[in-house]
Amino acid sequence: MSNTLLRGEIVYFIDDPAQKGEAAHIHHADGIIWIKDGKIHQCGDAATILPTLPSNHPMTHYPHHLILPGFIDAHVHYPQCDIIASHGEQLLTWLNKYTFPTEAKFTDYSHAEQVAAFFFTQALRNGTTSLASFCTSAPASVTAFFDLAQSHNMRVIGGKVMMDRHAPDYLRDETEQSYDDSAALIEKYHEKWRLHYGVTPRFAPTSTPRQMQLAGKLFQAYPGVYLQSHVAENLDEVTWVRELYPTARSYLDVYEEYGQLGRRSIMAHGIWLDETDRARLAATGTALAFCPTSNMFIGSGLFDLKAAQQHGIQVAMATDVGGGTSFSLLQTLAAGYNVLQLNNHQSFTAFQGFYQATLGAARALALADKIGSFTTGCEADLVVLDYQATPLLERRLQTCASLAERLFALMILGDDRAVAATWIMGRQVYARDISCLEN
Repeated sequence: MSNTLLRGEIVYFIDDPAQKGEAAHIHHADGIIWIKDGKIHQCGDAATILPTLPSNHPMTHYPHHLILPGFIDAHVHYPQCDIIASHGEQLLTWLNKYTFPTEAKFTDYSHAEQVAAFFFTQALRNGTTSLASFCTSAPASVTAFFDLAQSHNMRVIGGKVMMDRHAPDYLRDETEQSYDDSAALIEKYHEKWRLHYGVTPRFAPTSTPRQMQLAGKLFQAYPGVYLQSHVAENLDEVTWVRELYPTARSYLDVYEEYGQLGRRSIMAHGIWLDETDRARLAATGTALAFCPTSNMFIGSGLFDLKAAQQHGIQVAMATDVGGGTSFSLLQTLAAGYNVLQLNNHQSFTAFQGFYQATLGAARALALADKIGSFTTGCEADLVVLDYQATPLLERRLQTCASLAERLFALMILGDDRAVAATWIMGRQVYARDISCLEN
């Protein structure tokens, strides 16, 4: 049995701080994580655990660092790495000008593999250990995604985009074949290793009613499978959906009509929703992915976190690369704070932010029994953040009088430079050039 011991300041969550406040998190100013065979065996104060440890066992010590559960990105497009920071379009023009031509290249497995390799490297250097990603309409893009995820032993969700209309000929799939391809990919990858399949209709406008019906059928037919799509991101998009589905009460209602809402369904954005929509999301257990850098960059609007919380909707943070502008969930949290400040000065504490990037995201993705926390039995995915990563961060933290202040400074000032190390299942998979002590 393998044993790994890490020591440093530790924070993790056991509940939602928006509901439970200070009681929602566990903090060990000097703590130890004891990992056995890739899972959390024990996490607690060093003074309590040290006397119980195997004698003379090596321990990795991270002074001046904070150890958190690995970040979880609830919505991202790995094929869009190469169009991040493309200038000046809103959603529908963005798709036609940048996204569709880029995704056309992913019929080639070698190209998809090269992009996926870069994508996962970026995720790990930013402390992201689990994620839910769209692939493209080409099955090769899914194969490359899962192959690379498996090579890193990451717990991920991914799926073939289903898109049989309102897209270029070179990218559209055939309705029935899309169903067959998706079913074959589910059989091959779903719940193999740490992989999960997500049925992936791009969004309601690019699927015919028949394809939406088949996507819902896949979601209902395979136990434990996910469904991921977009909803109410942009006002022009909402108007278009109303024209395409005139009998639907709302954009969200289209997905419900076709059996696509429920536990393990993740809808990205959810900006232009009404109270009935939010009540349906809560009632069905459907989660929302909050994508602040994307929403600001593409000019979509301001997410209403308070309204989602009041309805009891599970919300997770998401980078939404490449509409989103950073792989860093730290920078994404900072953008989330700014969005909520602009939306009626909504409160967004650092505790809420880090919760929604760890345990909150795990709950939204129905994976809280596996990831997102340091409770005994959870998989040992974690990120180590460096309090001295930049001169500005180090100086600012010297004036912080509490954990809440330190976390907030990390959330606002942190980026990939603050990530000292990333661990997957008790194995270090990324390390910046840092000083850590082994004793």
